Amino acid sequence: MLKALHPLLLASLIPFSLSAQNAVSLKNALKFAQENNPILKTQKFNFGIAEADLSTAGLRPNPSLNNQTLLLADSKYFAPNTDWANNKNRQVWWQLTKRIQLPSQRAYKIEVAKNNLVLTQKNYAEFERNFSLDVANKWLDVWIIKNRLGLLTKAQSNLDTLVNTNKIRFKNQVITETELIRTQLLLDQYNLQLKSVQQEYKNEIERLKFLLGVTDNIEIDENSIIESLPVSGRFEDLLNQALNNRTDILAANSAIELNKSNIKLQKSLAIPQPELGAIWNPQNTVPYIGFFGTISLPFFDRNQGNIQRSQIEKSQNEQNLEVVQLQVKTELSAAFQTYLLKKENLSQYDNILQQSEKVLSNVRFAYIKGGTTIIDYLDAQRSWFDTRQLYYETLLDFHRSYVQLLYVSGNINQL
Repeated sequence: MLKALHPLLLASLIPFSLSAQNAVSLKNALKFAQENNPILKTQKFNFGIAEADLSTAGLRPNPSLNNQTLLLADSKYFAPNTDWANNKNRQVWWQLTKRIQLPSQRAYKIEVAKNNLVLTQKNYAEFERNFSLDVANKWLDVWIIKNRLGLLTKAQSNLDTLVNTNKIRFKNQVITETELIRTQLLLDQYNLQLKSVQQEYKNEIERLKFLLGVTDNIEIDENSIIESLPVSGRFEDLLNQALNNRTDILAANSAIELNKSNIKLQKSLAIPQPELGAIWNPQNTVPYIGFFGTISLPFFDRNQGNIQRSQIEKSQNEQNLEVVQLQVKTELSAAFQTYLLKKENLSQYDNILQQSEKVLSNVRFAYIKGGTTIIDYLDAQRSWFDTRQLYYETLLDFHRSYVQLLYVSGNINQL
């Protein structure tokens, strides 16, 4: 019965172990970061602040209630048969007023608040774009270290097998002690490198976990597709996408729209706002009723400073938009040319890797059969290792150029 249950238990544990590993692709890393990173969560509070400003902009001025009460201070003026608190010895002033906000002023305040909310959203999108680049580069940092671990592990395994073989051959007096020591020395070097890279991998994993906003143990899915989003081969297409979709350009345009609304608001505030109301004024039991009205006379202050400032800010943001557009063209041109170069460099490694693998296999076979020296074998082993290290570095450069191209074209969040 237990033997029959054993395969079922094993089958039920396999999915659990796979899910526990939490292998993360680049695409999933960006998604986790956007949803869980505490820095991005902090930035999202700006939405609530902007929405609160919008609520404030729609509020109308509160009415004001004013009271003034005067009592006779000298008893010789009291009315006959009254005390000091009698209403015949008292004058009361009740005044209820309200500042009249012009409809255009309220409408422009709401428009400014709405445009500020849009600008807040665009600024967050730009922050998220920059943050996604950091996440992608950190993921690639972990990715290259994990590949180095795999390369070192394979090299260590190959040499470990050879060391064990050479120990037997030395015991049988087929090789000299020097050959055994040289093989062991290279193995020791790989072992030291492996320990160092393992610790580096752990450190980078922790940094990546912080960026992703996760606490569970994760692993890099180094076999996942990194270039999951196709890249246009035409620079003009990428440039049009960047100019239309890049978040810093959208934010610059939103800032200009906010400035336009603010100019209209500041001009409307140059118009004085009257305050109107009613007065109830019982004087020594004699009731009076009246009207209250006040308005500032715009002889000196016509909001000239704020109007001028809003116009200058608009000119400043228009100049900033031109700078950003020029920066986009410059960045995209450099990123596109770099991407094409790295892609071409990578394509040349297919034959190099095959040749280095073939050389190592042939030299290893020849050395085991006594047809060559340990020096030739160790040289072939180092050449094989260095070639693969250079390949991974070239592959990393290509991946980074791909990520950078997505970043400058404004498409990195679409991965």
